[in-house]
Amino acid sequence: MELAIQVGQFLLSLSILIVLHEFGHFLAAKAFHTKVEKFYLFFNPWFSLYKKKIGETEWGIGWLPLGGYVKIAGMIDESMDTEQMKQPPQPWEFRSKPAWQRLIIMLGGIIVNVIVGILIYSMTLMVWGERHLPMSELKDGIWAVDTSVTNIIGIRTGDKILTIDGDSVKYFDELLEQLIIGREIEVERNGKIEDIKVPANFVEQLLEKKKPGVFIYPRIPFVVGAIADNYVAKDAGLKLKDQIVGINNDTIRYFDEFKTKINKYADKDVVLKVKRENQLVEIPIHVPDSAILGVQQYLFSLNDLERAGIYKFEYKKYGFFESFPAGVKKAWKTLVNYYKQFKMILSPSTGAYKGLGGFASISKLFGTQWDWQNFWDKTAFISIVLAFMNLLPIPALDGGHVMFVLYEMITGRKPNEKVLEYAQLIGFIFLLLVLFYVNGMDVVRGCR
Repeated sequence: MELAIQVGQFLLSLSILIVLHEFGHFLAAKAFHTKVEKFYLFFNPWFSLYKKKIGETEWGIGWLPLGGYVKIAGMIDESMDTEQMKQPPQPWEFRSKPAWQRLIIMLGGIIVNVIVGILIYSMTLMVWGERHLPMSELKDGIWAVDTSVTNIIGIRTGDKILTIDGDSVKYFDELLEQLIIGREIEVERNGKIEDIKVPANFVEQLLEKKKPGVFIYPRIPFVVGAIADNYVAKDAGLKLKDQIVGINNDTIRYFDEFKTKINKYADKDVVLKVKRENQLVEIPIHVPDSAILGVQQYLFSLNDLERAGIYKFEYKKYGFFESFPAGVKKAWKTLVNYYKQFKMILSPSTGAYKGLGGFASISKLFGTQWDWQNFWDKTAFISIVLAFMNLLPIPALDGGHVMFVLYEMITGRKPNEKVLEYAQLIGFIFLLLVLFYVNGMDVVRGCR
């Protein structure tokens, strides 16, 4: 059921964005009196799940959920209808329109994707607002949860992260993304400012961990979340929800401190100081040679941290008119960050290309529970990403068509139709190979 919810959200999001993207081309074409022969959600090789002719346009749903298309008369597109191109140009055809009109028609889908991303971000900000954990709340720095990862970067527990690539880090929820794309980190460590150089192949090393989890987190108190049988903790009388606040005269504020300090008491008798239902309880216990007591910490979610009053979150609500500039700002930030990630993918030295994924990876953006806020937020993100990817100057994408139209506008010469046909075919084959590769990577990772 959880998988069905996740896949359902992905397909709904993708369907909405495909229809709106193609509608952008459709509206632009109609605005310049250009005939649109077909409008399809998903591709329909050999047969369609549904189709109906309304006016001059066939509207339909294909069976292959790899995208969608509008077939514009007189245009060399993914339909590869070369027979039509052999006929004399007609005034209602794409090829008969001035270059500037063809440019707008080809940019129509991209423009709509950008507008949709901005509008959805604006809507989510207006309805739900924003919640952030300020970095200033982490007064004792961060917790290096997975040292096998943080050691690669050079970050330690207790570091206060100040800037990444010269930009101040304001919120913890933005930190992970900034660390992934960052190259230089400025931290405060033991009262001193230190500069850390992130290895160029950090992403590659991160991906080599088969299932990398959260490697950096706010420091959390040591609250007992589980007690194992046949260990000293159970015999000593520790209980679930006990908060360990001390060992003998050592104060324990955070779980990571306990892990460090308990080792020096190996094979010794100690007194654990425990906060239990707002009362301080002392529990005598013998620490074994392994220094393992048999307790597991309670893993605080960010919501738990807020409810417990451990950290104070920052909230911001937006009115109707305030939400639109905020939506533009968020969409721009999404685009800039994605561009930085895309550059990393194109740079072999980073190894980021190994993290490419297909539909399975994208669907994981959506949770296994239906959450409308997350659904719309991820839909806005994908919309901005689709706009960026479609603008790439690759034949078979909108950006490829734009490239040829711009060439014509600059030189005053139309590209040869055979060149356009071959370019479209090569571009389409290239995109299919990329599609097979990224989805194959999903399969490989799923089989590990």
